[in-house]
Amino acid sequence: MIDSPPTLPLAGFAVGITAARRADELGALLVRKGATVRYGPAIRIVPLADDTELHAATERLLAEPVDVVVATTGIGFRGWVEAAEGWGLGEALVEQLGRASLLARGPKARGAIRAAGLSESYSPASESSAELVQHLLESGVEGQRIAVQLHGEPLPYFVESLREAGAEVIEVPVYRWVGPSDPGPLDRLIDAVLDGSVDAMPFTSAPAAASTLAMAKRTGRLAALVEALTRRVLVACVGPITAAPLAAVGIPTVQPERARIGALARTVAQALVERSPRLCAAGRQIELRGQAAIVDGHLREVAPAPMAVLRALAREPGRVVSRRELTAALPGGGEEHAVETAIGRLRTSLGEGKLVQTVVKRGYRLAVER
Repeated sequence: MIDSPPTLPLAGFAVGITAARRADELGALLVRKGATVRYGPAIRIVPLADDTELHAATERLLAEPVDVVVATTGIGFRGWVEAAEGWGLGEALVEQLGRASLLARGPKARGAIRAAGLSESYSPASESSAELVQHLLESGVEGQRIAVQLHGEPLPYFVESLREAGAEVIEVPVYRWVGPSDPGPLDRLIDAVLDGSVDAMPFTSAPAAASTLAMAKRTGRLAALVEALTRRVLVACVGPITAAPLAAVGIPTVQPERARIGALARTVAQALVERSPRLCAAGRQIELRGQAAIVDGHLREVAPAPMAVLRALAREPGRVVSRRELTAALPGGGEEHAVETAIGRLRTSLGEGKLVQTVVKRGYRLAVER
């Protein structure tokens, strides 16, 4: 008899990806581990075609200390730190920024600086770039190295004024994030989260997380989405800045020790496997996965309704669960006859009718010795 190949670590799980940058790379890593991936881009990035310039500017800043760093926007500063996290340069960048005098144009930029664990030394009351550059010129910038975080468009007046005053200026061009051109895939991904057919949501940027929540709010699904992401769906973030919009509404997240795409995929895989219930019923070893069950090492795909019933039975293996309780567990609820249908489909899917026992006039239980 030929042994079956080992089950991949994410076989039976469905993962939703909202990323714009590196979505294909993250998806490929998860598919390689056996996951089913659903894409729903939450953002698009304009106007830069890629992040080559930002990477080069970051490397230049890390090569030699800078005296001053100017944060012009909150989303731009966060995007810069997140990009550095993705390259494995996040800690080095934050350390370098911590040694410099940080200037913030307004409250959102201040918030982004503080979210990175840093503090600003100056922020103009007017929130204007003009007052910011005037402050720098009055302070004297000759011979200083100054990094200016751009956002969407260059700041020629700002940069040239500093250069004319004798400063070396490093322009840091950061992507501008806007909503997706086609919101349909994200809308359908949110629906999939709510109907139980998505098990994990890894986020690679704060704008994508914020945009996902915003879409849910606009369509009247925010409370339901927050509940799903809090209670059932695993939410993973590449770093703490990415996690901030989710944390603000109480959604717990897991994060890799190193802020990299590969580490994020490994964290998702490890966390999903660790939270998968395992039990023995009718002499069979069973592991529950998001959209499937592994019975004695064989992957058995299970539809959403029977899977919801199986999870309800597995919460206290061996306990009799009433039809009323199982009805409440079904996606979207239903009637008691729907439970009987789901039980029949569950037995068929598992390939072993004896795993689920009928207890006359009481309900159903898994065949677990108590």
